[in-house]
Amino acid sequence: MRSYAIGDVHGHIDKLRAVQDWIAADKARVKDPEAPIVHVGDFPDRGPDVAAVLRHLQQGIREGAPWVMLKGNHDRMMYRFLQARELRDNLRHDLHWLQANIGGRATLASYGVDVGAERAIADIHADAIAAVPQSDVDFLGALPTSYQRGGVFFCHAGVRPGVPLNEQSEDDLVWIRREFLEDPRDFGALIVHGHTPVDTVTHYGNRLNIDSGAAYGGPLSAVVIEGPEVFRITPEGRVPVLPQGRAG
Repeated sequence: MRSYAIGDVHGHIDKLRAVQDWIAADKARVKDPEAPIVHVGDFPDRGPDVAAVLRHLQQGIREGAPWVMLKGNHDRMMYRFLQARELRDNLRHDLHWLQANIGGRATLASYGVDVGAERAIADIHADAIAAVPQSDVDFLGALPTSYQRGGVFFCHAGVRPGVPLNEQSEDDLVWIRREFLEDPRDFGALIVHGHTPVDTVTHYGNRLNIDSGAAYGGPLSAVVIEGPEVFRITPEGRVPVLPQGRAG
C-alpha cells in the first residue's frame, strides 16, 4: 500500500508545484497513478502566494487528482477570521491571525487586501470578506483533520497519547506539540505530521515529521510510504528515511 505525503506549504506555490511534479515522476516510474497524495495542512500564511495555492488545490480536486488535504492550525485561523463575525481560535486565545509571527497579513496581501499596520483590524476584516472568494473559505472549512490508510495515520500536528486514533480532538490534531513530540510510545500506527519544523524529514519510529520549514525559507518536503519503508522524494529520485538510531 503506497501513500505519498507533502509537508506544510505556507503559501509557496512554486515549491508545491515542484514537489507534486517529483511525485508525479515517481508515480510514473512505479506505475501507480491513483496512490493518494496527502497534504498535511497549513496552506496559508507566511508565504507570498496563498491565493494561488488555494486555487491550485481546488482545481486539482475538480480535475480528479487523488489528493487529500488536511486541516492545520493556520487553515483554521484563516477560516475563522473570514467569518462574518471574526472567531478567535478556541484553543489559542493568545494568538491573533494578523499578528506578525502568524502570517495572516501576508495571506491577505496575496488577495490584494491593504494590510498596512496603520489600518484598523475591523477595516482589514471587512476588506478580507470582500476579497477572498467564498470558495476558498468553504474549502478551508471543509478540510478533514486526519486520514488513515493501512498502518499510517496522517494529521497536521500530532495526536494525544493514550487516546484512540478515531477519538482524537480537532484541537489536538491541529495544535498539539510537546505531549505528542516527547512520547516514545507506539500510537497504533505511524503518525505522519508537520506543524513543528525540523531541518529535514525525520523518522522517530512512532512518527514521521515532514515539515522541513518551507514557511521560513526551508524546502517543502515530500515522502512516499510503502509498508514499513519511507523515502524522501527528490528531483533525483528516492532517498531512504530510516528511523533514528538505525544505520543505512
